[in-house]
Amino acid sequence: MTEAVQTPARPVGSASPEVDVPVREGVYGARVAAVEPGGIEYIPDSERHGRPLHLFWMWASPNLEFATVYVGVLPVVLFGGGFWPTAVALLLGTALGSAFQGLLSVMGPRLGVPQMVESRAAFGFLGNLLPAGLQVLTAGAGWVAVNSVSGAFALHTFCAAVGLPVPGLVPALAIVVLVEILVAFAGYNFIHAIERWVFPFLAVVFAACCVVIFLHARPGTGFDAAATAAGGGPVGAFMIAVFFALAYAASWNPYASDYSRYLPRASSPIRVAVAAGSGLMVACGVLEVAGAALATVAGTQWGISAIPTNQFVRPLPEVLVVIAPLAICVGAVSANAINLYSSAMSFLSMGIRMGARLRRAIAAVGFGVIGFLVGWLVVKTGQVGPGGTGGSYQNFLFFSTYWIVAFLGVVIADWVMRRGRLRTRLVFDRGHRNWRGVLAFLLGIAACIPFMNQSLYLGIVASRFPQTGDLSFAAGFIVSATAYWLLSRGRAARESSR
Repeated sequence: MTEAVQTPARPVGSASPEVDVPVREGVYGARVAAVEPGGIEYIPDSERHGRPLHLFWMWASPNLEFATVYVGVLPVVLFGGGFWPTAVALLLGTALGSAFQGLLSVMGPRLGVPQMVESRAAFGFLGNLLPAGLQVLTAGAGWVAVNSVSGAFALHTFCAAVGLPVPGLVPALAIVVLVEILVAFAGYNFIHAIERWVFPFLAVVFAACCVVIFLHARPGTGFDAAATAAGGGPVGAFMIAVFFALAYAASWNPYASDYSRYLPRASSPIRVAVAAGSGLMVACGVLEVAGAALATVAGTQWGISAIPTNQFVRPLPEVLVVIAPLAICVGAVSANAINLYSSAMSFLSMGIRMGARLRRAIAAVGFGVIGFLVGWLVVKTGQVGPGGTGGSYQNFLFFSTYWIVAFLGVVIADWVMRRGRLRTRLVFDRGHRNWRGVLAFLLGIAACIPFMNQSLYLGIVASRFPQTGDLSFAAGFIVSATAYWLLSRGRAARESSR
């Protein structure tokens, strides 16, 4: 048992004295060519390694992909946003999500456990089933399908460009998912290594693509009142762009600590936060603004039957037309290796007992199969690429964010109230209950409802004041954090005085 487990500086929360902290079995160390053993157990000091800087490309590489670009396309194409206001909004939303990513990443070295295990402190062991289950659905089914389908389209385009036999979309999807599974199966060290290895290639290719797109863009493009969902006017389009950018960046928040928990406990919190947050900020900020610029390029088509990845290569010179689809495919694998790995972590954090030594790796394979099936359904039903018909991509961004902002409010409020000090054994105590976190979480989600503004549901505030766009992200976070603080402050004060 480590000192951090035995003698916390200021214990808040209670766990039965007989609760043991499960330590991840086996010797793993910094080996890349090895399958990570175990699951969600505590990482002992002897297994800690790495530097905070590694978190920069850890979060930059998986966001150098087409789904990131498409986040910038949506506010312009659907909501009629002008280029410059949209660019500012995208950077603002990304900055908010990146700040959360940096803060949550700090928890990894402190506690040595995944993010969805740490959240048991705020929700209780049973209560944590709710956010962990939602995360399993969001990442394991949703994001794996989104990225895999865009990767399959890119592989299809690449093969056609270089004269290779062009696979059908379903076989291409199977190839992409298989590679994603192999990377996720290997585990933490291999994923970190892959993100580091592909970063130079992705950074150079996407940088070149962005330069070309900006040269062909029409930055003077203003608000388009004829856009599909332009009813909120310029201000509404701006707020929607903030929402989309925050939604995309925040989608990584529920597993930020998964990739920092092996860092030494003495790692500088500031360096951890800056590296993780800046990696996300740079990659998402640049590519999303490039997406907004791409939407203004003459000749691009964004109809319901148009394949979005084909629009990305439309303004590019021939050499990039060949290389860019490959980069999109690599970026999809880079992103989904993380989604599969963390889906397995979230699944195991639900209290699922698996005795197998490779339980985490086995779970990752299972979610790869689920992601493939969802992606296959997307292809077969005509939901073409990210976005697709019926607004699948944007609605997915909306609904996944409603629960994530409420989750963030509770977890961050809990961490602040504990002053970052927590017994590690508390998060492994199956008897730990915290109904306050669950209630605050539900109140946060409920607070989103009046502000919802998307094709499947229009809240009363968004209906009467369409210029507000969708402010549910602010309402959900503020209400959940405030509710948790009001419900828990007396309890925290009593426990901290013991």
